[in-house]
Amino acid sequence: MTIPALAPTLLYKACSLEELPFATTEELEELDIVVGQTRALEAIKFGVRLRKPGYNIFALAPDGTGKLTIVRELAEHEAHRQPVPLDWCYVHNFAQPSKPKAIGLEPGQGRAFQSDMAELIDELSVAIPAAFDGDEYRSRAGELDNESRQRELNVLNRIRDDADQAHIIFTETPTGYAFLPADDNNEPLTPEQFGKLDKDKQRHYHDTVMGLQERVQDAIKLFPQWRKETKRKLQALNREMAELAVNHSIDELKEKYAKWQPILDYLTAVQKDIVEHVRDFMPHGEKTLSFLEIPQEPQPFKRYQVNLIVDFSRKRSAPVICEDLPNYANLIGRIDHQAQMGSLITDFTMIKPGALHKANGGYLILDARKLLQQPYAWEALKRTLQAGEIRIESLERALSLISTTSLEPQPIPLDVKIILLGDPMLYYLLGYYDPEFQDYFKVAADFEGSMDRHGGTLEYARLLATIARREQLRPLSRQAVARVIEHSARLAGDADKLLTHLRTIKDLLTEADYWAGENGHTAIANSDVQQAIDLKTRRLDKIREKLYENIQRGTLMIDTDGEVIGQINGLSVLQVGDFAFGQPSRITATTRMGNGKIVDIERETELGGPLHSKGVLILSHFIAARYARDTPFSLSAGLVFEQSYGHVEGDSASLAELCAILSSLAQVPLRQDLAMTGSINQLGQVQPIGGVNEKIEGFFDICNARGLTGTQGVIIPAGNVPHLMLRWDVVHAAQAGQFHIYPVGGVEQALALLTGTDIGRADDQGRYPADSFNGRIDAQLQAFSRSVQAFSGREASDGGKPRTGID
Repeated sequence: MTIPALAPTLLYKACSLEELPFATTEELEELDIVVGQTRALEAIKFGVRLRKPGYNIFALAPDGTGKLTIVRELAEHEAHRQPVPLDWCYVHNFAQPSKPKAIGLEPGQGRAFQSDMAELIDELSVAIPAAFDGDEYRSRAGELDNESRQRELNVLNRIRDDADQAHIIFTETPTGYAFLPADDNNEPLTPEQFGKLDKDKQRHYHDTVMGLQERVQDAIKLFPQWRKETKRKLQALNREMAELAVNHSIDELKEKYAKWQPILDYLTAVQKDIVEHVRDFMPHGEKTLSFLEIPQEPQPFKRYQVNLIVDFSRKRSAPVICEDLPNYANLIGRIDHQAQMGSLITDFTMIKPGALHKANGGYLILDARKLLQQPYAWEALKRTLQAGEIRIESLERALSLISTTSLEPQPIPLDVKIILLGDPMLYYLLGYYDPEFQDYFKVAADFEGSMDRHGGTLEYARLLATIARREQLRPLSRQAVARVIEHSARLAGDADKLLTHLRTIKDLLTEADYWAGENGHTAIANSDVQQAIDLKTRRLDKIREKLYENIQRGTLMIDTDGEVIGQINGLSVLQVGDFAFGQPSRITATTRMGNGKIVDIERETELGGPLHSKGVLILSHFIAARYARDTPFSLSAGLVFEQSYGHVEGDSASLAELCAILSSLAQVPLRQDLAMTGSINQLGQVQPIGGVNEKIEGFFDICNARGLTGTQGVIIPAGNVPHLMLRWDVVHAAQAGQFHIYPVGGVEQALALLTGTDIGRADDQGRYPADSFNGRIDAQLQAFSRSVQAFSGREASDGGKPRTGID
């Protein structure tokens, strides 16, 4: 069976310059940073336009694919079609100070309302003191005061007149009022003179004084009541003066905001509070009236401020907000505190908005991984979406960790579209572990990692031109664009695909631009792109270099010539950060008579993963089904990756493992100048695997370092041929006939290449030619089966006792 090697033209799909009708990308028009993402774009457009609860969006794509840029552009485009949402502010609740009120206003009116209230207080701070310092107020207050004093004086004067008529002097002392008897000339009598009076005269004076004292005491009892009446009249006067000073300014604001009932209610409450606390507007230290002497608050006007938390005065469309740190407070807002006299105090002016406030009425873009990393942020977001309102509450209070009295701001209605960005795995994990996830994120926008190369070359060139312009890089020459496209196909792992990972493309262009500057090029050339690719590989390939060095020195044993029974070169891929490279590994197999079990040493030592174990089980059943359908499967085999000290996973070595077992069983040597990769199914068909380019190049590098013989090569699955985008040195070696790539579709083709013998086909009785490879296997299995039967018969003749070898 002759298996031809692949033609060199199939090893690398070059980009035709005829597909690039320009000299440099300076001639190309810009393109939106959206290529090959039709499915994702349709989902995002659907999600942003459907304003129904639960139809939020989850954009599935790895980091660096440009999903944030795409999502933001689409959200901003849709936001321009929507009206600007309401401004929101918090004001003092005069009835319940611990529960500030939320007021929504037309866009731009929030700032105007805040300014109007500040101007109102400034105006009243001047108008109210001026009103109380005016002639009218002083006159009317003086009249009330004089009237009160005159009323008291009239009572006392009548008592004084009656006392004079009774020859009794009525005098005022520091401790009250006193009465002294007097002679006919109204001179006070001394105690000696009073003692000389007859008893009737003395009794008359005594009774008169007692009557006058009773009258004074009765009058004194009335004075506090009269003074209270005067104070009430003064308060009424002050209220009247305050209302005259306040009403005009408040009425102007009420007229301005007549369409907003919440503001009218608030202004009414402000008007009432200012009148009741007019003392706060009087200058400190002045004592206009006794009732104004009550100590003032440190900031008496703070309760009249407007805390504008959402201001859309400069917006012309709905908001699009990207929150980089979506923790609990940054999402739903917070209430700050201020240290004062060893205590933490707060008020409604310290309420701060969160991302949900800023995006309310528009779109909020969040990174799902960052959101889930913040404690309780995910639960807070779901609870807010479910309630349809933003309730600002400290995390400590929400978790019942504290019970102190704090502010309870009035919730604000929520109307926002949430767009989460995350890896596909994160989306599926959330859907599996959180039963509420699908209730809130019904739209999945799944981004592609690659696009079709056929028909998309020019569009991809425009993408490169756009990136170069936006990043302020040099334009790319036509040859440089072709090289980037070819490298993009290599990174996509498919010759017919192009990578859409924008960060990788931008990094390549940035580095190529640097080397273009170092090389004195006005435009990025093909050589600059290749230099950027080579030097990035150089920066990352220390581990590969050390590994290949150990192979060349014989520390890691890999043969590239000769033939060995039960030994084959397998190929695997190692991923180190952003760098992947191929690693040849020696796979060996041993066979003997047994009970039909193939021992996977990697699995037995817990170094093999489940996929690798699955591949071994498949190949064991393939051997049993093909060669032991009618006889006992009397084979015992051992498989191992020699000098493997780490975890082995994947089934891409199952074809090589199968060939090693069959070689050991048939005692036919395998070529060591060939390496192999591919998985096998139970029907003997070879299946495609990943990393085919890196695997081929890995074995080529070892062979090239030792010297190419012209017979060396790699066997790959035929299904991997469309994925080939090999390095040019590998392609050149193939063109020169120094290295070969063989595609196989079944195990027979692989064995024919490895052994160079006739594999052999079964006849109608299921027998293989005796001198063929399959014939040798069949004969060996038959011999094992007869040996097992003979051994079992001897044990039965000995009564089931084990044989010791001693008669």
